[in-house]
Amino acid sequence: MVMTNPRPTDHDLGKYYLSEEYISHTSKANNLVNQLYMIARSFTLKQKKKLARNLFPAKGKLLDIGCGTGDFLSICAEDGWHSTGIEPGEQPRNLAKAKGLTVYQDLSEATHNFSLISMWHVLEHVPDLNKTLDKIYSLLAKDGRLLIAVPNYKSLDANIYREHWAGYDVPRHLWHFSQETMEKLLLNHQFHLVKKMPMVLDSYYVSLLSEAYKNTGLLRFPKAFFNGLRSNLLAKQNQEYSSIIYIFRK
Repeated sequence: MVMTNPRPTDHDLGKYYLSEEYISHTSKANNLVNQLYMIARSFTLKQKKKLARNLFPAKGKLLDIGCGTGDFLSICAEDGWHSTGIEPGEQPRNLAKAKGLTVYQDLSEATHNFSLISMWHVLEHVPDLNKTLDKIYSLLAKDGRLLIAVPNYKSLDANIYREHWAGYDVPRHLWHFSQETMEKLLLNHQFHLVKKMPMVLDSYYVSLLSEAYKNTGLLRFPKAFFNGLRSNLLAKQNQEYSSIIYIFRK
């Protein structure tokens, strides 16, 4: 288990999200990298919706924690889910509400028994892991599922870029998980692993951001593609993908 140290106080943490470059909170494609992100997101949203539908064909109550501007909530609501979101950031929360979505500021405001709770690249941002996971357990229905997607610091792209690896995203990412620590952490909170799935596109996008941190100019595009491909090819053998989706049951 790896943690960011030193880290911002809970009071100061929010200011690190107040940037137009933080695409998941603004949805503004104001540069080429963000445009590529938006294209990839349109594809991954459909894959996420398909995953949710496969888990619960009859739909049900969905809680998306760290929902940002509400894109996953929206596509699931259109598919028949009763969708609720949690988003601490005021700006993205207001954008999500403007889409007609029910979004709360804090997890303590959620009260339903949810069939499905999702955290798409969110757990690594949570200051108090134990308190949050205990609350999630209490909110999940008896036969419910918890979806968690997090970066994997044991991936090849993490090893290539090291301190420049965008998956660390210091100081916004407070925790950095391996597959072993994810499974042990969730088991400590009575969750049982059902399945793991790779997020194949993440290696390319994370490599592209990592190249930008290294200031490699226009060469960052071919380098990022090459390193993302290398990471995925190796992961086919050792299963250490850049990001991984974990499906847990109560």
